[in-house]
Amino acid sequence: MDSLKRISNFRNLLILLTFFCFVRCSEEPTGGTNNSNTPPQSVTLLESFGNLTNSDFMGRVVDLQKNPVSGATVQIGNSTIDTDMNGVFIIRDAQVYEKFAFIKVEKAGFLHGSRSVVPTAGINQVQIMLLPQTVTQTVSSGTARTVSLSNGAAVDLSGAYSNADGSDYTGDVQVTLHLLNPTDEDMQQQMPGMLLAENLQNEARMLETLGMVAVELRSETGEKLNLSEGTTATITVPLDPETLVGAPNEIPLWYFDEEKGYWIEEGSATLQGTNYVGTVSHFSFWNCDIPAEYVNICMNITDSNNTPLSNIKVAIESEFNGTRYGITNDSGEVCGIIPANQTLNLQYFLYNICNNIEIPNSSETVGPFSENTTLNIVLDAPEVEDYLETITGVFNTCDGDAVVNGYVEGIIEDGLGFYSLVTDGTYEINVLSCNENASISVTGYDYDTLQTTSEINYTLTSPVTDLGTLSACNSVEEFIQFSIDDGEVEQIVFNLNCNTYQSDFAGLYILNIGGSNQNTCVYLSGVLNDNYVNFEGAYEYENIWSNNTPTVGMAFVECQDISYENNQIIFNLTAYGNAVGEYIDINFGGDYEDYQGVAHTISGVIHVKRDN
Repeated sequence: MDSLKRISNFRNLLILLTFFCFVRCSEEPTGGTNNSNTPPQSVTLLESFGNLTNSDFMGRVVDLQKNPVSGATVQIGNSTIDTDMNGVFIIRDAQVYEKFAFIKVEKAGFLHGSRSVVPTAGINQVQIMLLPQTVTQTVSSGTARTVSLSNGAAVDLSGAYSNADGSDYTGDVQVTLHLLNPTDEDMQQQMPGMLLAENLQNEARMLETLGMVAVELRSETGEKLNLSEGTTATITVPLDPETLVGAPNEIPLWYFDEEKGYWIEEGSATLQGTNYVGTVSHFSFWNCDIPAEYVNICMNITDSNNTPLSNIKVAIESEFNGTRYGITNDSGEVCGIIPANQTLNLQYFLYNICNNIEIPNSSETVGPFSENTTLNIVLDAPEVEDYLETITGVFNTCDGDAVVNGYVEGIIEDGLGFYSLVTDGTYEINVLSCNENASISVTGYDYDTLQTTSEINYTLTSPVTDLGTLSACNSVEEFIQFSIDDGEVEQIVFNLNCNTYQSDFAGLYILNIGGSNQNTCVYLSGVLNDNYVNFEGAYEYENIWSNNTPTVGMAFVECQDISYENNQIIFNLTAYGNAVGEYIDINFGGDYEDYQGVAHTISGVIHVKRDN
């Protein structure tokens, strides 16, 4: 357990975003020198991307509860790989454009996820949060219906649907609907691509979003559907009070193209009360946005000794397009798109440490910029020098060879997560910490052999901490992990069992999963419907269990203080191995009460092998 319990803390490890977020918000500020007021020439999106090149990527895929999603397929250009048990992927030398890279993610049980970035010269680090493919409502073809969420998002359907080949579809239709609110701090991880678009004149534009919805239609057997040709639907996008201020009476609508990786203008929506309402002819993500001309910007941020600074939050505020922000990667780089021909106010913050304080006397005003710009920024402030820590070491395989495809991750006691890609058996990580004598825990992962080191605890020895040699000798094949009330994640890797059998009661199929370590245990029972046979896709189960008359559903029946009263835990079965030794995967989460009537939340992941 000591070798792997920090895997659970990896969910708290922030993957540094190497691009700027473009949403209407009131965040904080960052740098440059160019005073030309010449307007940028209108160019198509493809023309703005530059030449093909190769870049390295490392990222993490998570669900809405920020649990890692293992086994998700990640594609960048012609390169494809699956996420590991931490939801982490590494792709080197992916073919992308100089100013545009598109990362696509697919996993059964989730809507397709993606991220578009302006690549940096170093490692491009991203985090993608997948939206669950949870059925909001089932409707029937031939009947007009309105599907809505409690937050006010809605879609009015005429009842005419088509299959992927364009032929008419008849039968039940499973509708999935999600609202993405720009004031939600997780929105930039949930939304597809980035806020980059092509308008009706085929010109490249950046977007300021006021809200978006995702709509997906599927048949009874899970095939994707869409609206019949020539028919339309009406979408309702409720506005947050913060985004409602100054919202125009009419706004362009944009849909996300899952092949191209950017938004395309189509139609418009009108402001009706506190909602934007518009007509669409097909389904994808739909977005209510204000377009603007833009330029690309990259920043290289160092201290006065030319040491790259990671975890610096860079905020860029413009008068007309709100505030955007980005976070430097481990090479001190951050790239993105910014409004063209506008004066920008810039600020710098210590990200995720020291209460996210602003670096004193670092704010500045720059611009306007009319062309792509690279800024070399030196943060010459005592606070930066005082907090800078360098962590070095060697990472070997169990045979003593250098790890050439792996990563080292760790947690500093003040809550900062860090990690570093390892390509030649060595690593050097520059981090910021409020406590020069802080304790840290480190674990190494060999991406090729799926082996890890034990978790090793150290104390920082400022300004340089040498961790010596780490060796990856431990294999991880199964685990259960969960978090209650967003607290520390519990990780169970010992005493795991997974038993299945067909009961005498109405032929129902029973699933039992358990595991324990010295601190805690988990025992889950479930009754499956016929979907476990020739399993495809994903299936959702509610929290239902009765020892006497089993009902289709799942529940925690022992170990945890989880009652059956007011229990809203949902279990999402995403993989079901048909043979002994194959995996069963379950994501779960929701609200519940303990046996004392106290309300809690829980979220977690089960990844275990069938024992029978």
